[in-house]
This record gives sequence, structure tokens and C-alpha cells, in this order.
Amino acid sequence: MSAEAAAAHDHHHHHAPRQEDYPVDPHYGQATGGKLGMWVFLLSDALTFAGFLLGYAIARGGTKPWIPEGLPELGINFTACLTFLLICSSVTMVLAFQAATERNKQETLKYLGLTIFGGFLFLCGQYKEYFGFELLGSLVANFHADWGAWLAMGLTDEGLFFGTLGGSEYSAYGSTFYMITAFHGMHVLTGVGYLIVIFIRTYMGKYDDGNTNHIEICGLFWHFVDLVWILVFTFVYLIPE
Repeated sequence: MSAEAAAAHDHHHHHAPRQEDYPVDPHYGQATGGKLGMWVFLLSDALTFAGFLLGYAIARGGTKPWIPEGLPELGINFTACLTFLLICSSVTMVLAFQAATERNKQETLKYLGLTIFGGFLFLCGQYKEYFGFELLGSLVANFHADWGAWLAMGLTDEGLFFGTLGGSEYSAYGSTFYMITAFHGMHVLTGVGYLIVIFIRTYMGKYDDGNTNHIEICGLFWHFVDLVWILVFTFVYLIPE
């Protein structure tokens, strides 16, 4: 092999990285103000969830039995499916961001749409669990003559008595369940709304220049929501009585 051919061969395999080898987004891999702001928010939110889970652990440890006799346990199988669905939506969020960095608009829209759909199905599943879950064997919006009270429309229609209406054991079991899962559900709802905004902006071509900063920030929030749910599912559903 001649010296010129050897040099060309070496240059072909060991050339310096070119600008086109990297994403166009100037914020890619950098700690922008938006990312730092989201991380600070997620840190504070993580502390809030940690406080809820700690309070749940203390209440559960101090209440025996935790699930009053005659009441059904939480449905693990159905919620496990919801958990798997949320994990899959986290994967599609990663794929959406990857497609955005490659400036593939159609793929970005597809995976953002799948992520939104997964979050929506999770919310529908949680709604079904709330209004189909009869902890005290009561129907939604049922009049409890024995207690002398009609529980207002909303989560309390489940027959989960708060305060002293049904005794401290009912309050601890029911209120901690709804407090934690409803707080997380609010985050999922917020995340779905956030994703819809990103989807619309992507469709309008706001990120056609390769700037994926907003999509990445949205992804951080969505991954956090998924991670927190795994912890909630473990603490609230999986740990046995």
C-alpha cells in the first residue's frame, strides 16, 4: 500500500469528529436555565412525595390491623398493568426525544402521541380504580343512613370515611391511599397537558431547527412521574399487610 493510500485509509477511519456528527441543538447536553429550573422543581417535589410516603409508613405502622376486617385489599394485578403502561410511556418519551434530536418530525409526533395516549390510559385506569373501588362496600353517591351522613360527590363517594366519621382505622387506610395516589394523579394529568403542548408545538414546526431543549425538559418531568409511581406502587400496593 502506498504512503498516500495508507494516509487516506488512516484519515477515513480516524478522522476528527465533524460538526454534522452532533445534534444541531446548541443546548444538547448542556445545563440550561430551563433544565436547572426543572431539576430544582423535581427535587422539591421528590421531598414532598418522600414526606407523603414517610407519613404513610408511620400511619401504617401505628394502625393494626391496617386493613380493617372484612374490607378488600387493593387490586394489585390491575394496578400492575397500569404501572407497566406508564413504564412503556417513559420508553416512548425517550424515543420521541431521540427522534427530535435526529430532526425526524413524523417519528417525534408518533412517539409523543403514544406517550400522551399512555398517560391518558393510566388516568382512565386510576379513575376506574377510584370509582369502582368499594373499600366499605358502599356505592358511589350512596346515602349512608347508618352513619347519618351523605358523603359529597368526589373521592369520598367511595365510602372512604375521612376524619372521625368512620373511625381512625378507616381514616388512615382510606385517606392515605387517596392522598398519595391523587397527588400523583395530578402530576400525571399535568404531564399529559405538558406533552400535549409539546406535541402541538412540534406539529407547528417549532422544533424543526433541531432545538430539543423543551422536549428534553418535558421528558425529565415525565420520567420523574413514572419513577415516583413505581415507588408508590411498591409501598402502597406490594408491601403485604
